[in-house]
Amino acid sequence: MRRRATDYRRPVRRRFSYWIWGLLVLFLVAGLVLFVVHHHHEYRAEQSIQENRRTEVVPSEGLNFTEELLSVTSFARQLSNQMTLAKSYVIIAKEHNNLQLAWELSSKIRSCQLLLSKAAMRGESLSLDEAQPIIEGLTSLIYKAQDAHYDIATTIMTMKSHIQALEERANAAVVQSAVFGQLAAESLPKNLHCLNIKLTADWLRNPSIQELANENSNSPRLVDNNLYHFCIFSDNVLATSVVINSTISNADHPKQLVFHIVTNGISYGAMQTWFLTNDFKGSTIEVQNIEEFSWFNVTYSPVMKQLLDAETRALYFGSSEEGEAKFRNPKYLYFLNHLRFYIPEIYPLLEKVVFLDDDIVVQKDLTPLFSLDLHGNVNGAVETCLEAFHRYYKYFNFSNPLISSKFDPQACGWAFGMNVFDLIAWKKANVTGRYHYWQEQNSDRTLWKLGTLPPGLLAFYGLTEPLDRRWHVLGLGYDVNIDNRLIESAAVIHFNGNMKPWLKLAINRSI
Repeated sequence: MRRRATDYRRPVRRRFSYWIWGLLVLFLVAGLVLFVVHHHHEYRAEQSIQENRRTEVVPSEGLNFTEELLSVTSFARQLSNQMTLAKSYVIIAKEHNNLQLAWELSSKIRSCQLLLSKAAMRGESLSLDEAQPIIEGLTSLIYKAQDAHYDIATTIMTMKSHIQALEERANAAVVQSAVFGQLAAESLPKNLHCLNIKLTADWLRNPSIQELANENSNSPRLVDNNLYHFCIFSDNVLATSVVINSTISNADHPKQLVFHIVTNGISYGAMQTWFLTNDFKGSTIEVQNIEEFSWFNVTYSPVMKQLLDAETRALYFGSSEEGEAKFRNPKYLYFLNHLRFYIPEIYPLLEKVVFLDDDIVVQKDLTPLFSLDLHGNVNGAVETCLEAFHRYYKYFNFSNPLISSKFDPQACGWAFGMNVFDLIAWKKANVTGRYHYWQEQNSDRTLWKLGTLPPGLLAFYGLTEPLDRRWHVLGLGYDVNIDNRLIESAAVIHFNGNMKPWLKLAINRSI
């Protein structure tokens, strides 16, 4: 049997092989297409879900409702404007005794406020369906109010009167705020009050501290004019301690410093305990009780008589037309505040002292003050007339001939708080007598209002030597804009004003 030629058999096998491979490739392509389509649908579905989630979350987080109220195209803005207009018509309706209209307007205003509140809470813009009923209701009522002859002239006059009333309320709020600030400044912080109680208890329990106080009161250093003498009149233990510590810390020779403290009977034991049981680098500290000054009485001191007067005390603690917060400060009733005019009586053997307020902090050595030439004057002080309101005409009633005939209205004021006093020149000029004279002349408070600075400006008039401004920088108790360079260069910084550093309302600023 004869075999077929080779070239005849091969084409048959190739056609069968190509057909099989073609089917396989077709199935593979179809499977790949199905796989791609399936996964593409899954991806689109997942992306759609994520977009929906973002659509749900973003509005509640991203909507700024303040911007919504300012947008001219928002329903919230339209409702807010209508509500403001409706409020003005409520006032006008009440003034015209149209209580029904006033009630209807008020009801719609409350609905409007509730809707705006809900929109703000959910963080979504108001829709037309939500806003339209209230917008239409408010519009109808506003037209109704206008038809009731509430014309624009009436509206303007009414709004002017209410603006004036709001201004008066705002002014009253400012005054009330000043009064509250004054009360906060006068209050004793709890921790400081507790410190006084603990120190007083220690004073009463420890007779040894009292014996040591008696010994120190007879120290010859207290009258040695070769030493540097400072006097402080205060009932604040913490504040006095800051003054003394800062003075000692900056002194070249602390052992040559002598501090004379006068306090009241309540704080006397606490003061003695604190300064007797702590180390102050060898300096001498004396504490005296003002209640033991028998010479300081109503017979000798006209200011004591005035401070005990019922009318004067009513000015501070009662309701009075003169009751400006800064003048009603009870600190003006403290006898300690007026002792600065009796320094020669308190320290008759001393020749020169530096007076320090209890709201100052010392930053440099103060002993050079004792070698300053005062040119025969009694008081060395920093002048404060860089601003116009610190000149004499701002402190005194120059319409009174007693003032206008003796003083220059443009004379420069100066500051209490850090003063050098030549006590020999003081006695020669009889400054205390001058102070008594002016206090008696001002018994009816017609020459000046209150305080210790005005009588000081009169008593030391022509007897004050201006000191370099860097010795004493004031204003840290109320002015937050003092130049840091001025503060850093100052020998003494003064927290005058209500914001004392030991109070919570103190200015929060690093020095």
